Amino acid sequence: MKWYQTLSVFLSLTVFSVVSAQDVSLYQQFNGRYDYTAIGNTMNTSENGPFSVCEILTTSSATLNLTNSQTIVAAYLYWAGSGPGDFEVQLNEVPISAERTFTNSLDASRIFFAAFAEVTNLVLDTGDGDYTLSNLDLTEVIAPYCPSGTNFAGWSIIIIFEDENLPLNQVNVYDGLQSVPNSLTITLDNLNVLDTEGAKIGFLAWEGDAALAVNETLSINGIALSNPPLNPINNAFNSTNSFTGSNELWNMDIDVYNIQNFINIGDDSAIIELTSGQDFVMINNIITVLNSQLPDATITINDVFTRCNIFDIEVEFEVFNLNSTDILPSGTPIAFYADDRLIGQSATNNDIAISASESGLITLTIPEDISPEFTLRIAVDDDGTGNGMVTELDESNNSISQLVALNLPPDIVTIAGATACNEGFEVGTFDLWSLILGLPDQNEDNYSFFENLEELYQNINPIYSAFSFNNQANPQKIYIKHLTASCFEVFETDLTVENCPPRIPEGFSPNNDGLNDWFNIQGLYDIFVNHELLIFNRYGTLIFVGDNNQPWNGVPNRGLNGTSNVVPQGSYYYILKLRDPNYKDFKGWITINY
Repeated sequence: MKWYQTLSVFLSLTVFSVVSAQDVSLYQQFNGRYDYTAIGNTMNTSENGPFSVCEILTTSSATLNLTNSQTIVAAYLYWAGSGPGDFEVQLNEVPISAERTFTNSLDASRIFFAAFAEVTNLVLDTGDGDYTLSNLDLTEVIAPYCPSGTNFAGWSIIIIFEDENLPLNQVNVYDGLQSVPNSLTITLDNLNVLDTEGAKIGFLAWEGDAALAVNETLSINGIALSNPPLNPINNAFNSTNSFTGSNELWNMDIDVYNIQNFINIGDDSAIIELTSGQDFVMINNIITVLNSQLPDATITINDVFTRCNIFDIEVEFEVFNLNSTDILPSGTPIAFYADDRLIGQSATNNDIAISASESGLITLTIPEDISPEFTLRIAVDDDGTGNGMVTELDESNNSISQLVALNLPPDIVTIAGATACNEGFEVGTFDLWSLILGLPDQNEDNYSFFENLEELYQNINPIYSAFSFNNQANPQKIYIKHLTASCFEVFETDLTVENCPPRIPEGFSPNNDGLNDWFNIQGLYDIFVNHELLIFNRYGTLIFVGDNNQPWNGVPNRGLNGTSNVVPQGSYYYILKLRDPNYKDFKGWITINY
């Protein structure tokens, strides 16, 4: 298996004329105890040709007969004719509109059409009996086609049925509208032929003529097929119906060939080729029935679980073996990709029977260099390199993808910070709860504060004293974690300490009573560490010079009065030089009392 394949059955087509057409390709596949039959009829009254009557019917009938053991699974109606197309018809008086249309042409003036509609429910309701297609009216169209013998119309229904008496088959329905002026080749891959009995190939073709038998062949594996006397080996497109034995299905063929003698047990492929040396023939559908017993592994993603701020995801998945004809063996590998990078592997635990499934659960770690939004792809029968171990009916349906978004916090949002006065050594006191006042959610239970991101993400060491927090640096970044319904979001802010204006008292009493014994200027010491304090007596004489290490306790240290005794009570003039560019010198009077 290779996950990038697009079709388990691929088509190799070789066409040597220039026409407008839709290549015949796989439309539907059925695996199980299935087979098919076909009915239909022409609207031509005789084989067309330059000397034939130029007339056409608008209605014709055919009969369906199934056995009691045959249960209808699908029914596909095809109709076709000359001209640009009539896409509204009636089947047993029920209006039918074309669901898909096809075109082909010989040249600009001779164009042809075909149409498709699924009629399963109508055929199920009707069952056995007569089917009449009507209102296919090309009477006004065919005149220009009659001289060249290209006037035709007709219809056919393919009926896929199930029968418990049948072996496990693979029924492939191919359709399009492709001419066979030289050759048309179809290669069937991914087969596992266990029994050749009942193998067949059928087709619906338009515009074949019994009178033209120039290299008109249907071959399989290089061997030309025949169905004498109805279909000679060199005249495959000759207005015949293999199901009824009619040779008067003018200008259309509903034929089926037994191919059990042309394939072998163990074959894993088959080559089908159709040729026409002269007659302009258009193939509308091809049906193959082969006893091919293989599994068909498919997979679904049932659920993906993400957790907040975690790069691990849990994936619930289910492996199926539905449209299959054999068990899917245990140990079938499963590969998990994130944006096409292999991130995990698993395997089925048990043999999975036909139409059964097996559920699984796996935890995957997403690499951090992968986008938080990525495509998760799971491929069954994939060993992690895109290669498989199991031959399957369909190698194109092994993977499933889903967009996954990790539950990670959004980008960090910066909010307004806070400022506190320096209480010494650039330390301040902050009420961190004030930081959330501008945020929409005011529920304090949803917030916590951290000094670094790593601890926030690990949810360890939150700041417990948020009402009275002392910074550890200036400035200091604080991170706020806000819990949300699905995860959390992160805010960051800066705490800044600044030197506030000192508070200078008006006096003090240096009497050693332990109360107000010194010139205690609040917000000065260990804050403005380079300050200078000058004290003068009332005569203007400098009596004291202080700094951050020497406050004034009333004892002079300058001049003749520089003794250990306190100065007399009275008023003294001070000059406080903060030596801070944000502040001028403070000047004033201080009173000493005892």
